[in-house]
Amino acid sequence: MRIARHRIVSLLRERGQQVRADWVERELPERVNPEEHVGLFATLRVDPADLVDAPSP
Repeated sequence: MRIARHRIVSLLRERGQQVRADWVERELPERVNPEEHVGLFATLRVDPADLVDAPSP
């Protein structure tokens, strides 16, 4: 399962967390594996299940 970075950034910007959103844009890959970034999702208080993309063929 991978999550598009732009979805994380959008969520953070909606919350008014501009600095964190900017950091995510700079530091994370285009497609984020939540299993590799468990700590980051916890720190950001983001539930990866809420951001999962539809499976790609």
